Amino acid sequence: MVVSKPLPAGATELLEEAAGYLPPDRVEQVERALEYAIEKHEGQKRRSGEPYVIHPIAVARLCAELHMDAPTLAAALLHDTIEDCGVTPEQLRSKFGPDVTLLVEGATKIEKLPDRSMDAEQADAETLRKMFLAMAEDVRVVIVKMADRLHNMRTLEHLGSSRQQALARETMDIYAPLASRLGVWQFKWELEDLAFRYLEPETYHRVASMVASRRSERERYVRQLETELKEILAAAGVTAEVTSRVKHLKSIAEKMQRYAEQGRSFDQMRDLLALRVFVETIADCYNALGVVHQHWRPIPGTFDDYIASPKESLYQSLHTSVLGPDMRPFEVQIRTYEMHQVAEYGVAAHWQYKADAGGKRDTQYEERMAWLRHLLEWQQEVSGTEDFLESVRMDVFRDQVFVHTPKGAVRVLPAGSTPIDFAFRIHTDLGYNCVGAKVNGKMVPLNTVLKNGDVIEIIRSRVQKGPSRDWLIPSLGYLGSSHSRQKVRQWFRREHRDDNVDKGREILEREVRRLGLERAPSDLAKQMGYDGARDLYAALGSGDLGVQKLMNQLAGYVPQAEAPKLSASTIEVERGAPGVRVLGTGGLHVQLAKCCRPLPGDPIMGYVTRARGVTVHRADCRSAHWDRDAARVVECDWGPGGSSVYSASVEVLAWDRVGLLRDITAIIAGHGANMVGLRTLEHDDRTVTVEVTIETTGGAQFAQLLAHLDGVRGVISVRRSGSGA
Repeated sequence: MVVSKPLPAGATELLEEAAGYLPPDRVEQVERALEYAIEKHEGQKRRSGEPYVIHPIAVARLCAELHMDAPTLAAALLHDTIEDCGVTPEQLRSKFGPDVTLLVEGATKIEKLPDRSMDAEQADAETLRKMFLAMAEDVRVVIVKMADRLHNMRTLEHLGSSRQQALARETMDIYAPLASRLGVWQFKWELEDLAFRYLEPETYHRVASMVASRRSERERYVRQLETELKEILAAAGVTAEVTSRVKHLKSIAEKMQRYAEQGRSFDQMRDLLALRVFVETIADCYNALGVVHQHWRPIPGTFDDYIASPKESLYQSLHTSVLGPDMRPFEVQIRTYEMHQVAEYGVAAHWQYKADAGGKRDTQYEERMAWLRHLLEWQQEVSGTEDFLESVRMDVFRDQVFVHTPKGAVRVLPAGSTPIDFAFRIHTDLGYNCVGAKVNGKMVPLNTVLKNGDVIEIIRSRVQKGPSRDWLIPSLGYLGSSHSRQKVRQWFRREHRDDNVDKGREILEREVRRLGLERAPSDLAKQMGYDGARDLYAALGSGDLGVQKLMNQLAGYVPQAEAPKLSASTIEVERGAPGVRVLGTGGLHVQLAKCCRPLPGDPIMGYVTRARGVTVHRADCRSAHWDRDAARVVECDWGPGGSSVYSASVEVLAWDRVGLLRDITAIIAGHGANMVGLRTLEHDDRTVTVEVTIETTGGAQFAQLLAHLDGVRGVISVRRSGSGA
């Protein structure tokens, strides 16, 4: 490579890394791309003040760590040239050929920001769709994008706080799960930790300090274990390499939370540290496992055989946890060197195989990408953004379970799947007519959660029965896969449109009552993208339109009291008032009435008291007798200033059971609302009324809270209470 200036930081290292596994003619292609990137990014700076070209070089180095092929390294170096340097695809094609150009174009399409009119959920769905379409054409595009995001996350401190939060959230929701799904473990754990650092900084630093405080002690203990394990394996005639690793911070934080819920401490984590054993053959894996279990006592329920039943990412290994010296638990992972390559590099290992195999088919790669073909097929069936995201999050970005048909065939399902999900995976018609199931030869309820190794037998109805509406109620747990949920919704759409319309009308009326509204907005169907009210009802009744989304929409349609047309001088925003302005009156203390607890958006009126200033009621409050002293009534409106916290009362009617109050308070706390009052009333029919007074930020948060409370097990009804309800 001939350049007149010193190479930018990282460039020499990139070429050395590429030369370590690529032939000279392929390295020359990388050199030409590097020279072109330096030329086109000349004079451009990053937020940190560094030359911009340092970023594409770093991205290419990350791809080189995965031993990606030369076109991928070249595309990584050039991935911003179309977007930021005015380079055209035709110019790239003439200089670097069609392969590199297609990769750069694919990365550029993903990079383009979603339409500003989209909400966060729509933007996530758009990004995911672009990712999946790019993967269907060439998975190398997504590997470049993951490397691009990883380097951006490493240098995130140079951006503003809001941008940091947005990128960290997108990384945690999309990029890290995608790296996991593709099996690129090197990227996955670092993306998670970096996003964790910005999303939960206090927890991140607390976990990091706890891990660091015991580092020297842990290292001594691990060295002792490594030496001991090498000796016992050698004595048993097993040739092996032994290394150690510590879990990354995000997974430690998640495990700490689970342990805390069980009343267990940080010191009791059995897989905070792990030993890895690398051997030559699968037989050696099982021999090494026997040696480990003979020397240390295994902990019951901790053995996983991912060699016999690989994960859908094709990850293979034996996992076991044992009690070591001083009765301290630790994990041992045993795998062949080939399995380790797949575990660390994931789908990127295909390109190493492809280079070594002279273009032969890589059947493992084809198996690994089979889920993408299934997803693209399902995409044709989903009805909108919400369904698409649900499908991805539930069926793609979750762990899997491996179950068997009665004839021994293996089926892979999302973790949390039930016999009904299994039936739908075998055949849609079998799912529709499933009336019972046997797991390992025993009859079980249809909402039983399946485990690895279960043998499933489905009992079907002798007549065309069709699914039950109960299957669509999340709290009942009948369906663990969004694929199954889509099929059930399709059946109800097709078979029972009139019933769906009636059911949907009931749902809408119930939610309107629950929010304390007089009626639904007349243009609600149009605003939610439906041609008419019947279409809206049908979508609600079939489950295509979720109740949560309806509640969010209704929260934004709470009727506003029309403010009188007064001059600016007659309107005063009271200092310290809870977001209320009193029209035509100044200098008075303002408080919200406790009898009806108005929320922003409710029509309100004020009543001038003799000692407490102005008390603000909902306009329909039965406790406020407006006609008794009309001279004391003043008009009020929700103003832009003041406190952002409002209280309201909720009445929950439920079947009495152990843990009911715990579940209700957990939902309230999970939404960031403050519970300031609680009262229960038991009834003779074993039901109980729970009246809760909560503080929220307004109508939208309140609506979401009501919808989630309705999903608590045993809850019969939820509604806003108060004199005006």
